[in-house]
Amino acid sequence: MEKAKVYYAKEITPENLIKVYEALGVELKGKIGVKVSTGEDGSRGYLKADLIGPLVKKLNGTIIECNTAYSGARNTAEDHIEVAEKHGFTSIADVDIMDAEGEMKIPVNNGKHLKYDLVGTHLDRYDAMVNLAHGKGHAMGGFGANLKNQSIGVASRNGKSYIHTAGITEDPDELWGRIPKQEAFIESMAEAAKAVSDYFEANNKKIVYITVMNFLSVDCDCDAHQSDPVMGDLGIVASLDPVANDQAFIDMIWASKDQGAHLLRERIDSRLGRHILPYAEKIGLGTTKYELITVD
Repeated sequence: MEKAKVYYAKEITPENLIKVYEALGVELKGKIGVKVSTGEDGSRGYLKADLIGPLVKKLNGTIIECNTAYSGARNTAEDHIEVAEKHGFTSIADVDIMDAEGEMKIPVNNGKHLKYDLVGTHLDRYDAMVNLAHGKGHAMGGFGANLKNQSIGVASRNGKSYIHTAGITEDPDELWGRIPKQEAFIESMAEAAKAVSDYFEANNKKIVYITVMNFLSVDCDCDAHQSDPVMGDLGIVASLDPVANDQAFIDMIWASKDQGAHLLRERIDSRLGRHILPYAEKIGLGTTKYELITVD
């Protein structure tokens, strides 16, 4: 497989977010969903409305999200919208909680763990998706960027349980008692991300991938008690290949001379986080080989 193109801007600004998107050379048409994490109530690292607003408005996009499997402020559509409003997202676009009216099964092709993926029924409304991820650590997955944003992030509440348990249960009440081996969970995320990619491709719909690498905490935006960043911002990466985009993020963390970078590396490797990349490549979601092209 030839190298994927990953476009990079070092400075994190609304203008550079638009610049990396435009560098992809893809015109998204129709109804565009912008998948971001709205951030748990109390978290601080979620992508801010003033940063992403100009790109979202340029695309006339709708912010899309799904409810959480854990108990918190975002596990019902009503509460979730309140948090989205509190975090400024409703001021820049309509916000659609995709599993507010139920869920649907989409196929997982050749999955080792998952037989299907469960996503919100509203996913069907969109002709294209911007997978706009915040790159950071994660308590369970090691790190979160485009692959996590497209697997756990796009899954319905029950779908999140199904991925977290590597296909054992859809029931959020059973989730924490049915945690599988870590490798199986990491691989399940890759399988679910590929299911969404395949679903869009089968319906002639496009996905583009952007990761903003700021507020680099070892914790995810889903953590109400998210810890402070452990290292400095790294910039923005964008690609048509989610595996390459996540690999570029990981490579920048490993290449960093920042004193705190070892804390993020430790978090990622203690959770087998990097395993998602070769596994996603193996199942055909993308390539770990890329060419980095600077745009700013």
